[in-house]
Amino acid sequence: QVQLVESGGGLVQPGGSLRLSCTASTSRFSIYTMGWYRQAPGKQRELVAAITSGGSTNYADPVKGRFTISRDNAKNTVYLQMNRLKSEDTAVYYCNARLTITNYWGKGTLVTVSS
Repeated sequence: QVQLVESGGGLVQPGGSLRLSCTASTSRFSIYTMGWYRQAPGKQRELVAAITSGGSTNYADPVKGRFTISRDNAKNTVYLQMNRLKSEDTAVYYCNARLTITNYWGKGTLVTVSS
């Protein structure tokens, strides 16, 4: 069982920045594909960004050019740098660790973009 703990959420004004962190409780962190998902009120959970064990990344179209996912295998941590935030980015952000068919989820961290 892998535990994922997110941090870094909060309230930010439109145009601002936040950095989310997710730390995993596994010594095998480096082999997992790590992802950030989000779920806004009344909407389904959606992929925001993911990074493979080899460092390849992919992003949802709405966040391309604004968000950056990265990982530090020495710290068992994945990050999501969010810039130029918009009100539509408001959601609970969840960390995900995936290895073949096995998925682990964090409890989520709330990001609110509002003036």
